[in-house]
Amino acid sequence: MRPLRYSINVTLDGCCHHEAGLPPDEESMRYWTAEMERADALLFGRVTYEMMESAWRKPATGRWPDWMDEWEIPFAEAIDQVKKHVVSSTLSGVDWNAELVRGDLRQAVQRLKQEPGEGLWVGGVTLPTALADLGLIDEYEFLVQPVLAGHGPTLLAGLRERIQLELVDRHEFRSGAVVLRYRPMEVAA
Repeated sequence: MRPLRYSINVTLDGCCHHEAGLPPDEESMRYWTAEMERADALLFGRVTYEMMESAWRKPATGRWPDWMDEWEIPFAEAIDQVKKHVVSSTLSGVDWNAELVRGDLRQAVQRLKQEPGEGLWVGGVTLPTALADLGLIDEYEFLVQPVLAGHGPTLLAGLRERIQLELVDRHEFRSGAVVLRYRPMEVAA
């Protein structure tokens, strides 16, 4: 079974709005590119899918836009090419190498996890909370930014049950950001 990994940028005070942390730099983009290359597929809710598509889909011209720095292109190429699954009850269709996921969320994600491969990657805010509540996330990966946002959506807000995690890896960046990777602990009954 391939694992489901939740990866997100978050500030020290738990804000997970995509503009609340530090702007991407070469070091963090290399890290996220490697993570994207490890993923067999991405799992997004509608909002995250639309946000990522607007930022990272290769234009019809076949050339990346001028605003994009050279060091962002490997990430753009990786996310543009990877398979995507989009959980949505409001979209009638998707493209960008994507397919819609409908029906029972638990069953649909368990089917995706049963497929062969190295892992699924989920990002965003709302969908990961639902997946955490269902006990479907195998690994939590937080790129913690040395910023206090003081506002905005917070990480896993509304989670129904406490999830005990164990630290399995950490990596520090020159910027002061730290990647913390956790796995849910087995809780004795």
